[in-house]
Amino acid sequence: MTQLALPLQLQDHAVFESFLARGNEQLLDYLTELAAAADGPGCWIWGPAATGKSHLLQALCARLNDQAIYLPLGSLAAAGTGIIEGLESRRFVCLDDIDAVAGDSGWECALFELCNALTDSAGILVVAAKTAPRQSGIELPDLLSRLSRLPAFQVRALVDADRVKALQLRARHRGLELPGKTANFLLSRGRRDMASLYQTLDKLDLEALKAKRRLTIPFVRETLGL
Repeated sequence: MTQLALPLQLQDHAVFESFLARGNEQLLDYLTELAAAADGPGCWIWGPAATGKSHLLQALCARLNDQAIYLPLGSLAAAGTGIIEGLESRRFVCLDDIDAVAGDSGWECALFELCNALTDSAGILVVAAKTAPRQSGIELPDLLSRLSRLPAFQVRALVDADRVKALQLRARHRGLELPGKTANFLLSRGRRDMASLYQTLDKLDLEALKAKRRLTIPFVRETLGL
């Protein structure tokens, strides 16, 4: 099975406009300029879980449409290396969770072949991982050397005040009004990582639409059973 048969769909909220860049302005500028120019060395994006790495890779693909492909290796690695055959036909290849296959000799050889093929086709590789290249666990020296040449950007986690702004930005992107008091209530009563907060916001969006209610604190209490 090739990558062209994979039923991958980008999340509709994962666009540059819904990403709060506080502390990550340089990275966002780099990616938007890379998308506009469709030329450059690509990059390696790293940082803890739930800091926006997947969002940014998907946003890049959303901006580029069929010029780019997004593959989350953390969930697709078990499908085998055949899923990356022929990826050099795309201008951009965005590989998420590349460290999920680090140390697997078969995967590392396949990735090195992909790097060579992208070089030959003038393709652009953008990858995401939890760590910088040298700490990623990649063992094949030639692959590690090639990936270490990519510009590396560490994604900075948001402080609490910016988490509120990020939630409000996501809500506006979905056509919702999220008052600051309600956003702060969500931060104080549940998991504080952005992935969990966004999942909660998605649930509230659906329930508010059904009930034709606004995102007030009483509505949130009622919906989430708090």
